[in-house]
Amino acid sequence: MLPIDLLMKEHQIIEQMIEPIKKQMTEIDENKKVNSAFIEIIVDFIRTYADHCHHGKEEGILFRELGKRDISQEHSKTIRELIQEHVYARKTTTQLQKANENYLNGDSRSLTDIRKCLNDLAELYPQHINKEDNSFFHPSMDYFKPYEQEAMLQEFYEFDRKLIHDKYSKVLDEMKEISIKP
Repeated sequence: MLPIDLLMKEHQIIEQMIEPIKKQMTEIDENKKVNSAFIEIIVDFIRTYADHCHHGKEEGILFRELGKRDISQEHSKTIRELIQEHVYARKTTTQLQKANENYLNGDSRSLTDIRKCLNDLAELYPQHINKEDNSFFHPSMDYFKPYEQEAMLQEFYEFDRKLIHDKYSKVLDEMKEISIKP
Protein backbone atom coordinates (compact mmCIF):
# COMPACT_ATOMS: atom_id res chain seq x y z
CA MET A 1 0.00 0.00 0.00
CA LEU A 2 1.22 3.47 -0.88
CA PRO A 3 0.64 6.46 1.38
CA ILE A 4 -1.60 7.94 -1.30
CA ASP A 5 -3.82 4.85 -1.19
CA LEU A 6 -4.82 5.79 2.35
CA LEU A 7 -5.41 9.41 1.33
CA MET A 8 -7.54 8.31 -1.61
CA LYS A 9 -9.64 6.07 0.67
CA GLU A 10 -10.23 9.09 2.87
CA HIS A 11 -11.32 10.99 -0.24
CA GLN A 12 -14.01 8.40 -0.83
CA ILE A 13 -15.38 9.05 2.65
CA ILE A 14 -15.23 12.82 2.20
CA GLU A 15 -17.04 12.55 -1.14
CA GLN A 16 -19.94 10.80 0.61
CA MET A 17 -20.77 14.01 2.47
CA ILE A 18 -21.58 15.86 -0.77
CA GLU A 19 -24.99 14.26 -1.37
CA PRO A 20 -26.34 15.02 2.14
CA ILE A 21 -25.07 18.59 1.76
CA LYS A 22 -26.95 18.91 -1.53
CA LYS A 23 -30.09 17.54 0.10
CA GLN A 24 -29.79 20.15 2.85
CA MET A 25 -29.42 22.87 0.20
CA THR A 26 -32.65 21.63 -1.43
CA GLU A 27 -34.36 21.74 1.97
CA ILE A 28 -33.26 25.34 2.39
CA ASP A 29 -34.45 26.23 -1.12
CA GLU A 30 -37.82 24.52 -0.80
CA ASN A 31 -38.75 25.10 2.84
CA LYS A 32 -36.67 28.14 3.83
CA LYS A 33 -35.31 26.36 6.88
CA VAL A 34 -32.22 24.45 7.86
CA ASN A 35 -31.52 21.49 10.11
CA SER A 36 -29.04 23.12 12.49
CA ALA A 37 -28.03 19.79 14.00
CA PHE A 38 -27.07 18.62 10.50
CA ILE A 39 -24.95 21.75 10.05
CA GLU A 40 -23.19 21.05 13.35
CA ILE A 41 -22.44 17.50 12.17
CA ILE A 42 -21.07 18.77 8.85
CA VAL A 43 -18.88 21.34 10.61
CA ASP A 44 -17.52 18.67 12.94
CA PHE A 45 -16.97 16.22 10.07
CA ILE A 46 -15.09 18.75 7.97
CA ARG A 47 -13.00 20.04 10.85
CA THR A 48 -12.18 16.67 12.37
CA TYR A 49 -12.07 14.27 9.46
CA ALA A 50 -11.52 16.28 6.28
CA ASP A 51 -9.26 18.93 7.76
CA HIS A 52 -7.52 17.66 10.86
CA CYS A 53 -7.22 14.00 9.87
CA HIS A 54 -6.97 14.14 6.08
CA HIS A 55 -5.47 17.57 5.35
CA GLY A 56 -3.29 17.08 8.42
CA LYS A 57 -1.61 14.11 6.78
CA GLU A 58 -1.32 15.89 3.45
CA GLU A 59 0.13 19.14 4.80
CA GLY A 60 1.94 17.83 7.86
CA ILE A 61 3.50 14.76 6.29
CA LEU A 62 3.25 14.43 2.48
CA PHE A 63 3.76 18.10 1.61
CA ARG A 64 6.42 18.44 4.32
CA GLU A 65 8.36 15.55 2.83
CA LEU A 66 7.91 16.86 -0.71
CA GLY A 67 9.26 20.19 0.55
CA LYS A 68 12.54 18.43 1.30
CA ARG A 69 12.82 17.25 -2.32
CA ASP A 70 13.77 18.94 -5.54
CA ILE A 71 10.31 18.79 -7.05
CA SER A 72 9.10 20.27 -10.32
CA GLN A 73 7.71 23.80 -10.48
CA GLU A 74 4.40 22.29 -11.58
CA HIS A 75 4.18 20.14 -8.45
CA SER A 76 5.26 23.06 -6.25
CA LYS A 77 2.50 25.15 -7.79
CA THR A 78 -0.03 22.35 -7.22
CA ILE A 79 0.96 22.07 -3.54
CA ARG A 80 0.42 25.81 -3.10
CA GLU A 81 -3.00 25.54 -4.78
CA LEU A 82 -3.99 22.57 -2.62
CA ILE A 83 -2.97 24.39 0.56
CA GLN A 84 -4.98 27.45 -0.55
CA GLU A 85 -7.98 25.17 -1.08
CA HIS A 86 -7.51 23.71 2.41
CA VAL A 87 -7.44 27.25 3.83
CA TYR A 88 -10.57 28.12 1.86
CA ALA A 89 -12.35 25.02 3.23
CA ARG A 90 -11.38 26.02 6.79
CA LYS A 91 -12.59 29.59 6.28
CA THR A 92 -15.86 28.43 4.70
CA THR A 93 -16.46 25.95 7.51
CA THR A 94 -15.95 28.70 10.09
CA GLN A 95 -18.41 30.91 8.17
CA LEU A 96 -20.88 28.00 8.08
CA GLN A 97 -20.62 27.51 11.82
CA LYS A 98 -21.13 31.23 12.48
CA ALA A 99 -24.11 31.40 10.11
CA ASN A 100 -25.66 28.40 11.86
CA GLU A 101 -25.19 30.08 15.24
CA ASN A 102 -26.86 33.20 13.87
CA TYR A 103 -29.73 31.09 12.55
CA LEU A 104 -30.16 29.43 15.94
CA ASN A 105 -30.27 32.90 17.49
CA GLY A 106 -33.21 33.84 15.29
CA ASP A 107 -31.51 35.49 12.32
CA SER A 108 -33.40 34.01 9.38
CA ARG A 109 -31.25 36.04 6.96
CA SER A 110 -28.37 33.71 7.80
CA LEU A 111 -30.10 31.02 5.72
CA THR A 112 -28.55 32.65 2.64
CA ASP A 113 -25.09 32.43 4.23
CA ILE A 114 -25.62 28.80 5.24
CA ARG A 115 -26.78 27.92 1.72
CA LYS A 116 -23.78 29.67 0.16
CA CYS A 117 -21.29 27.93 2.46
CA LEU A 118 -22.83 24.53 1.81
CA ASN A 119 -22.72 25.17 -1.93
CA ASP A 120 -19.11 26.34 -1.78
CA LEU A 121 -18.06 23.20 0.09
CA ALA A 122 -20.07 20.93 -2.23
CA GLU A 123 -18.30 22.50 -5.22
CA LEU A 124 -14.83 22.64 -3.67
CA TYR A 125 -14.34 19.09 -2.46
CA PRO A 126 -15.05 17.15 -5.68
CA GLN A 127 -12.73 19.31 -7.79
CA HIS A 128 -10.09 19.34 -5.03
CA ILE A 129 -10.22 15.55 -4.71
CA ASN A 130 -10.11 15.12 -8.48
CA LYS A 131 -6.98 17.27 -8.70
CA GLU A 132 -5.22 15.27 -6.00
CA ASP A 133 -6.33 11.81 -7.14
CA ASN A 134 -5.89 12.25 -10.88
CA SER A 135 -3.10 14.80 -11.28
CA PHE A 136 -0.95 14.99 -8.19
CA PHE A 137 -0.84 12.00 -5.87
CA HIS A 138 0.63 9.39 -8.21
CA PRO A 139 3.41 11.63 -9.58
CA SER A 140 4.23 12.73 -6.02
CA MET A 141 5.18 9.17 -5.09
CA ASP A 142 7.91 9.18 -7.76
CA TYR A 143 9.96 11.44 -5.47
CA PHE A 144 10.23 8.69 -2.83
CA LYS A 145 11.96 5.35 -2.69
CA PRO A 146 9.79 2.39 -1.57
CA TYR A 147 11.25 2.38 1.95
CA GLU A 148 10.49 6.13 2.23
CA GLN A 149 6.93 5.53 1.09
CA GLU A 150 6.58 2.83 3.74
CA ALA A 151 7.95 5.17 6.43
CA MET A 152 5.46 7.83 5.34
CA LEU A 153 2.60 5.34 5.52
CA GLN A 154 3.67 4.39 9.04
CA GLU A 155 3.74 8.08 9.98
CA PHE A 156 0.19 8.38 8.60
CA TYR A 157 -0.92 5.50 10.83
CA GLU A 158 0.74 7.07 13.87
CA PHE A 159 -0.91 10.40 13.06
CA ASP A 160 -4.32 8.70 12.93
CA ARG A 161 -3.67 6.80 16.15
CA LYS A 162 -3.12 10.06 18.04
CA LEU A 163 -6.01 11.89 16.41
CA ILE A 164 -8.87 10.69 18.59
CA HIS A 165 -6.89 11.40 21.76
CA ASP A 166 -6.07 14.92 20.56
CA LYS A 167 -9.71 15.63 19.67
CA TYR A 168 -11.16 14.54 22.95
CA SER A 169 -8.43 16.14 25.03
CA LYS A 170 -9.48 19.41 23.40
CA VAL A 171 -13.15 18.64 24.07
CA LEU A 172 -12.33 18.03 27.73
CA ASP A 173 -10.39 21.32 27.92
CA GLU A 174 -13.39 23.14 26.41
CA MET A 175 -15.74 21.51 28.91
CA LYS A 176 -13.50 22.58 31.79
CA GLU A 177 -13.41 26.13 30.43
CA ILE A 178 -17.20 26.25 30.15
CA SER A 179 -17.68 24.96 33.69
CA ILE A 180 -15.32 27.64 35.06
CA LYS A 181 -17.16 30.58 33.48
CA PRO A 182 -19.85 32.19 35.65
